[in-house]
Amino acid sequence: MDAEQLKGEGWTPVEAGGFSEQLSPFWVRGGNSDPEIGFIVEPRHCNQHMGSLHGGALMTFADLGIGYGASRALGGSNCSTAQMQIQFVAVAKAGEFVSCKPEVVRKTTRLIFVRGLIKAGDRTIASADGIWKVFEENPR
Repeated sequence: MDAEQLKGEGWTPVEAGGFSEQLSPFWVRGGNSDPEIGFIVEPRHCNQHMGSLHGGALMTFADLGIGYGASRALGGSNCSTAQMQIQFVAVAKAGEFVSCKPEVVRKTTRLIFVRGLIKAGDRTIASADGIWKVFEENPR
């Protein structure tokens, strides 16, 4: 999958800063009620000896992917990961597009519960779920 194919399918590139820049650029589509996020796996994201997406990179993406769903469900409010778990079920290789379509399970005034399947094409490579703490303002 390349940038032109993604644009043709309605994806928009978004650059990230800070630690998230390690997987950037991200690709997003959908609105606040139906968000999706993804990235193209590059060799820099892979285990050098195996050529597959590194588990740490996948965990980072899971945190960003389902966290993106939490943030969109809150209308862009500040939130932070309180707890997350992930199950690895398959591998992704360099050149593949990995995506997550987060699903809000429950939302309260202080917490939001989100889960998502992480896919490489049509294959599920991981599932993740977590709890995000909602902040009234920037927690700095």
